[in-house]
Parts: sequence; C-alpha cells; structure tokens
Amino acid sequence: MRYPLLSLVHCVAVFGLLAACVPDPALVEAGLAQPPAPKVVTGVYASTMDGTIPVPAVPVEKVPTEFQRQTVYYPTDQAPGTIIINPAAKHLYLVTGKNTATRYGIAVGAAGFQWSGEALITDRKHWPTWTPPKEMIERKPELAKWEKGQPGGPTNPLGARALYLTTNGVDYGYRIHGTPEWSSIGRNASSGCIRMINQDVMDLYNRVPDGAKVIVLTASGEVPKGLTLPPPPPKKTVAAATPKPAAAPAPATFTPPPLPAMLPVPPAVVTAPNL
Repeated sequence: MRYPLLSLVHCVAVFGLLAACVPDPALVEAGLAQPPAPKVVTGVYASTMDGTIPVPAVPVEKVPTEFQRQTVYYPTDQAPGTIIINPAAKHLYLVTGKNTATRYGIAVGAAGFQWSGEALITDRKHWPTWTPPKEMIERKPELAKWEKGQPGGPTNPLGARALYLTTNGVDYGYRIHGTPEWSSIGRNASSGCIRMINQDVMDLYNRVPDGAKVIVLTASGEVPKGLTLPPPPPKKTVAAATPKPAAAPAPATFTPPPLPAMLPVPPAVVTAPNL
C-alpha cells in the first residue's frame, strides 16, 4: 500500500512489453519475425517507344524512393489483382499474392476533389483522347481549344494509358491514368483522378483486366463503407442587371391655336358737309 504509483507504473510497463511481444499473425503464418523490407524495382523508368510514340525517361534521382515502383509486404484479405489506393500516403497497391503487393507512387485529387469508395475497371485505353469537362474549361478558358478532345500523345494529360472506373454502373469521371508531369507524383494535384508515371501505368495496364476491383481508402486510410464524392462546385451566380435609368420626358411643347380669320374692314364713307 505504500507504493501505489510505482505498482501502477510497473503494471503499465509490463503490459506494454507484452503487447510489443505479440507478433503480427500474418508474419507468424509466413514464418517471418518482421516484415521484409520494400524492394525497389530498378531499370523501369528508361525511355522507350510505345508503338510510334516515344515515352521519355524519368529522372529517377528526382523521384523520392517512396514513390518509385517497389515490391512490398502488404497484409490484406483482398484477392490478388485487386487495386488498393491510399490517397493519404500517395500510394497505389496492386495485390500480387498473400500479403504481397506491387506499390506505385501516385498523385491524387487536390483539395475539394478527393473521393473514396469502391469501383470496377470497365474500360482501358492506349494513349486515350482527353476531353476537359465544362467545369474545367470554365476554370481554365485556355483549354477551350480541346473541347472536342485532345488526341493521345506525349503531352496529353491522360498519358500513355487510362483505366476507366465505374461504381454501380455509373461513370463519375474518375480514371487511373498516366501523366507526362512525373514531378506531380506524390502530391495532391489532380481533379480526382489517380495519376501515375507513364512507365508505371503501362505496367499496371498489362497486369489488370477489365472487371478488376479498385478500393480507394478514406483520407484517414480506412476501408470505405460506401461511395463518398466531393461536393459539387458552387454554381455561379449571375448578378442582376442594373436597370437603366428611365429616359427623361421630353419637354412639353405648346402650340397656340390658329388665330381666327380677319374679316375685311369696309372702307369708311365720308359725307361732305352741306355748304
């Protein structure tokens, strides 16, 4: 009874040690003491030709290691072939086997464009045509020249490949696609789409079929319980036209009535006096 505080501290310390000694069940099952270190896939960002279109090399030394393609330990109950996107970490995982995945660096939606939920890949395209939505053209009028679509090519914002996502059969406009702006990887830079380095999206394209499941985690990294979309952009309010001032009334004019016709005055008759 003399050392209640000491006893409490001792119990907490012992509990902490016991908790720290509890191994990860997935590691125990795999016969591992600790997760294997991520393994960077080397030599994948060199320049190449994709048909007749050149894909420039990416300066790997300027891409943070955490956003380069890697093989990683990734415990999950999702089946191989599932894509799991963690927007907070800017990582896309392709589940490749039991507790393993290929991890790619990505760029995700900027403020106001984030979303979470599940989707399916329902279409895939090589060097897709990019058509900016009307809302984007309103924000950036210089894009009006592509209102009917920008053909695929090295400067196309959709890059070398695009995977089209739908949820419950509805296309909300979200894509997993390449980008010529490799420096945007690791940032909140898009309008809700998932950007990848062109060489990475080409690799992903070749490894997932139509119908593949895509899970976009919440901002806190949790599995979503449903589809959460960003709020719609505020509608532009059209200012009421200022009424034009009423025209001043024209000054009144007065036209006098015509004068009556003058009757002729008979000549005076002069009578001579009687002489």
